[in-house]
Amino acid sequence: MASIPFNPASRAQRSPPLDDPATMSTGRKYLIFAVMAFGQFMALIDIQIVAASLNEVQAGLSAAPDEISWVQTAYLMAELVMIPFSAFLTQALSTRWVFALSAGLFTISSVLCGMAWNIESMIAFRALQGFVGGAMVPTVFSTGYVLFTGKQRAMIPAILGMVSVLAPTLGPTVGGWITDAWGWRWIFYINVVPGALVCIASLTLIRVDRANLSMLRRLDWVHLGSMAAFLAGLEYVLEEGPKNGWLDDSGIAVAVWLSLVSFVLFLERSFRSSGPIVVLTPFRNATFAFACVFNLVIGFGIYAGTYLVPLFLGRVRGYNASEIGTTVFISGIAQLLGVPLAAALSQRVDPRYVITAGLTLFAVGLWLFSFMTPEWGFAALFWPQVVRSFAIMLCIVPSVGLALGHFSGPQLRYASALFNLMRNLGGAIGIAVVTTWLNDFSRLHYLRLGEAMGASPREAESFVTGLTRYLHAYTPDPDRALQMAQSFFGRLAGREALTLAFDDVFRLMAYSFLAALVLVPLCRPAPIQPDAPSPKVAH
Repeated sequence: MASIPFNPASRAQRSPPLDDPATMSTGRKYLIFAVMAFGQFMALIDIQIVAASLNEVQAGLSAAPDEISWVQTAYLMAELVMIPFSAFLTQALSTRWVFALSAGLFTISSVLCGMAWNIESMIAFRALQGFVGGAMVPTVFSTGYVLFTGKQRAMIPAILGMVSVLAPTLGPTVGGWITDAWGWRWIFYINVVPGALVCIASLTLIRVDRANLSMLRRLDWVHLGSMAAFLAGLEYVLEEGPKNGWLDDSGIAVAVWLSLVSFVLFLERSFRSSGPIVVLTPFRNATFAFACVFNLVIGFGIYAGTYLVPLFLGRVRGYNASEIGTTVFISGIAQLLGVPLAAALSQRVDPRYVITAGLTLFAVGLWLFSFMTPEWGFAALFWPQVVRSFAIMLCIVPSVGLALGHFSGPQLRYASALFNLMRNLGGAIGIAVVTTWLNDFSRLHYLRLGEAMGASPREAESFVTGLTRYLHAYTPDPDRALQMAQSFFGRLAGREALTLAFDDVFRLMAYSFLAALVLVPLCRPAPIQPDAPSPKVAH
């Protein structure tokens, strides 16, 4: 039988044709982008969707109090590993298959989380959910920069920045509503229909690049393992450190050394491996490096601020989940209002001016929080929340442009992954740092209040005596009335000390944003690309 000559183009001809962004209709571009942005929203909202339902999850799985926090920690640890790994996978498997697989596996792991039978299975499935879902976060950034140019591109960081901030903010509120209505397992089952739709839409619509499967044969497993150990160990230290005294705990000390050694090995493989998982060459661009610092600070402010305000309302004001959600809801509205302004300024004004205004306004918002008293509620928190939340978009949009505007092709994917990793790391570091600050400042202010009352005890004694007399009318035992009065006075002093500690923490956070302004003059923005010409229609 005659042999058939091999045609190297035949395989390419059987593959679906790629869509050229230059000739693709604007509607199709926005449809692809909307699908991917919604996938990113799903991955990000699930970080915090369990926050308001941890008590119900703990009861349903018969978990110990020190185990339940791992429902969130496991997700964050795994997501941190996937975000930088996603750039390699996108080149090896293509954007289409990475995003579709990420959405599909995220849906399956969500079902497994809802079916969890004990805390161990829940932690394992949450880690899987965070790992597979993490690929959707940076992939949409790089794909958006491939699809759009000129003025259309300016909307990419604005929309994705809004998603990145709004999703974690809405997570606890949405999770609480679902749990109250249908039970805690439905906070995971709710992902099934939208996750399946995103998976199907990704396979149908996304054709922007081709796979390079040969990269999988060169995968450096040591590089991947060292990166996973470094990032997971770092997240573990940041999560458990504030609760266990940092290096005073032997387990945390071991995790610190493991993470440090893994980081050194990760750097060695990054520069010397023939098939590195993460390429660090984007950091050779000074503006990208500075933009990553900005993103680290922004992540610090966003996640720590989102964490501190509900904590203040719960611990100082005694608000329940519904009251907290109502009070902080205004921050989401302010973020939405900042989107069109940030997008418009990014096309007309030097991004260095925009980010200067954003960082300064964010610092002002944090500074306004530093005057809180134990009586602050919705009205008093209104303007601090509005100022801080409105400034978020003025920080995120120009920082994304400064970071990604200099890259294209594979370098764009690696830059997007590293840039998004910085925001998540900033958030993890921020929550750990402000928790430590809050504990230390609370103890310090409590001691100072004790010293002040010791220096002039008459007013304190008069207050306790008057309260004892009041309580004695309801409690016949005078010793019991005195103990209740002293206990109430101690709680009152503790609340005052905690409030002063919140003020100190917000003040230090404001200083960190002002300090970041030093780097702004060192950045060099990329030139604005002209709009792509409209595709000609053949007659």
